[in-house]
Parts: sequence; structure tokens; C-alpha cells
Amino acid sequence: MVANSDGATLERMARRATKPTTRFHTDEWKGYDGLPGIHRPRSTVCHAVGEWARDDDGDGVREVHCNTLEGLWTGLRNFLRPFRGVHKKYLHQYVAVFEWSCNIKRVTPLFIRALLGVDAPFTRCPS
Repeated sequence: MVANSDGATLERMARRATKPTTRFHTDEWKGYDGLPGIHRPRSTVCHAVGEWARDDDGDGVREVHCNTLEGLWTGLRNFLRPFRGVHKKYLHQYVAVFEWSCNIKRVTPLFIRALLGVDAPFTRCPS
């Protein structure tokens, strides 16, 4: 979460969170205009003309879209729904758990130990 949603804040966060040459796929909000200046190339879709995704190279895959973040926000909302309201003091902790779950690519014994707060390695029960 950031205090300001302006171009300067976006550029600062982009520098911290991405490597140079990371391509951004965005809509045409002017705040994104500075990204190429910090070596983050940008492809855009223009919602004003009804464009939501575009296939630039003609291979049938619409590479240029900006739905990933919108989908993440929907996922966060769905994650929070069972809690029936979260106090803003603790929201960052719920968001951290959601972020962690999004970044886990597969469930491993290490993941389960971390989830359960167990330090000892798992051992199999004898059959």
C-alpha cells in the first residue's frame, strides 16, 4: 500500500520491485508514462476505444492486457470474504498471507512446516 497513487510513486515502486527491462502491460493512465524513462518498457491497451487485450505478434495469444492486477484484487477480495470484515489495523497481515499464497508455486514439506509453524522436519508415520 502506498500513500500516493501518482506517477512518481509508481516509478519509485517499479524501481524497487522490478529489474530494468521488465515489460509493463498497462492501460493508458498518464502516471505510467515515465516507465520507459526508468528502463521499464511499456505496452498499452486503450480502454477508451474498447480495447481490453491485444495480440501484437499475430500468434493468437493476446500478450498485451492489464487484467492480471485486476484479477489479483478480485482474488484478495474473495480471500477476505470468509472473515466477514477485517479491521484496518490488521489488513496488512491478511494481505501478506494472501500475497504469500499467490507466490507459492507448489505445496512442499517446507511450505507445510512454515504454514504450521513447525521447526522440525516431517517424518513419515510407519504404515
